[in-house]
Amino acid sequence: MTDTLTRQERSERMSRIRGKDSDSELRLRRLIHAMGYRYRLHVRTLPGTPDLVFPSRKAVIFMHGCFWHRHQGCHLARMPKSRINFWREKLEANKLRDKDNMVRLNELGWRVMVIWECQMKEKNLEKVSNMVRQFLDNGTGSKM
Repeated sequence: MTDTLTRQERSERMSRIRGKDSDSELRLRRLIHAMGYRYRLHVRTLPGTPDLVFPSRKAVIFMHGCFWHRHQGCHLARMPKSRINFWREKLEANKLRDKDNMVRLNELGWRVMVIWECQMKEKNLEKVSNMVRQFLDNGTGSKM
């Protein structure tokens, strides 16, 4: 199946995709800030450049886009219909890099939590808030 957009149109759309400060990430940051937690953003000295870093708690939170990081079973993680081999390799490499970064962070003594883009819908924010609080305060909670 061929792409329905021209190369220029596809390039223009892809250029709008942000690696940080996405709507979901901004919503998460506002939520966590309103809970009273303070954090550092995108610390480049840590593996994977985590989105939110809580140095005193030795904890990091990644805000993963479901498509780019292959959220298992999520409708947002669908495979594109064109250039399937290219996308499969690229997206699989993202998953492997994420796993490697989490292992490296754990080895350095950091606790890691992943929050997925699809979980940042308005109806889920209370659940996300509870999980973040449990993760940050008690060092427990799921990785989501």
